[in-house]
Amino acid sequence: MPILLEEDLRRPLPKMYRVRQQFDETCLTDIEGTVRRELAKPEICALVMPGMRVAVGVGSRGIQNLSCIVETTVKGLKELGAKPFIVSAMGSHGGGTEEGQREVLAGYGVTEERLGVPVVTTVDTVHLGDCANGRPVWFDRAAYEADLIVPINRVKLHTDFVGPIQSGLCKMLVIGLGNHKGCSAVHEEAPEVFADVIEETARLILKKAPIGFGIAILENAYDKTYAVEAVPAEGLIEREKELVQIARGNMPYIMLDEADVIVCDEIGKDVSGAGFDPNILGRSSVLKKFVLHIPKYQRLVLLDVTPASHGNGIGVGLFDVITRKVADQLDLEAMYANAIACNCLIDASVPCTVDDAETAVRVALKCCRNIDRDDPKIIRIKNTLHLGEIEVSEALLGEVAKDPRMSLIQK
Repeated sequence: MPILLEEDLRRPLPKMYRVRQQFDETCLTDIEGTVRRELAKPEICALVMPGMRVAVGVGSRGIQNLSCIVETTVKGLKELGAKPFIVSAMGSHGGGTEEGQREVLAGYGVTEERLGVPVVTTVDTVHLGDCANGRPVWFDRAAYEADLIVPINRVKLHTDFVGPIQSGLCKMLVIGLGNHKGCSAVHEEAPEVFADVIEETARLILKKAPIGFGIAILENAYDKTYAVEAVPAEGLIEREKELVQIARGNMPYIMLDEADVIVCDEIGKDVSGAGFDPNILGRSSVLKKFVLHIPKYQRLVLLDVTPASHGNGIGVGLFDVITRKVADQLDLEAMYANAIACNCLIDASVPCTVDDAETAVRVALKCCRNIDRDDPKIIRIKNTLHLGEIEVSEALLGEVAKDPRMSLIQK
């Protein structure tokens, strides 16, 4: 049985036009040199003693120049006489298993062969204590038994909560190094208080575990490295709050005010921990407040899942229509493990599924109300990380022309 009327199939889809959105392009040109200078700061190198076993926490995906930053950090620690090793710091990602997390690390170049140091992905934990409400705090055993711990992570707006502390070094200490057990315990807390939970738990960890310093990474709106900073454990929470505000000012967004349908080419764990950034598209099962400009629109379409996601299509449930290509790639076990650990089951739901991209757009338009069906407003993006170039239908060209931050890219 056809899912669309013949008149819906006959109506031509609008021509799409490439549009450039102009953001601040400031970025680092010497990543390795920057990391070396940060490690050479007196307050940082004084923390590293010869012979120390240093656990370098790595876990988040989608960070530009991550392998270079990790490799340079490892080399720098060796030059200070330390004995660094990598620990996986990704909570329930990689299916929450040793093998899965090793595979994820290898996916962005963090391997024993490349770095010349051990890569430890065991998921055993130790109990560091309890928070004020009695929630236990679990922490990676391999990291805890080291002499010093150095988490490396990007600081950015979080996809599930707002607050002075969001995604970054503190979250890696609490969630990433909590492994599956700690991640699950923390995600029992309500999103409305999550920023406070992260801060309280991070303060306990900083007291109980041998955290030396963190390597904070900031990116610009074009997904390029904006800054790298070594932050001592003393004052880490306060400095991270400042870095969150800098990160917010460098976030990309869709500059147009409205559309009927937004088409997203792909979601993925290398795009965002939630598959896509809700602050860009305004869809979330938990986030109630969005801090960036979001166009007003009716329907959201998804065409693909990135290969680096390894089938974990978390976030797919927040779309209205997806293609068969998306559905066929889903590793339900990996996606469900992530959704259950984060207490966001709707994110793992499978929406209306159709054969191809054209049909998906037609279905989405059919389900819009009070629109010009002969001249619909459609925005198409690659993903929520790459918004320097988007596509728009002809009905939106007038709005593009009015905004000096946007320009038509001639074909």
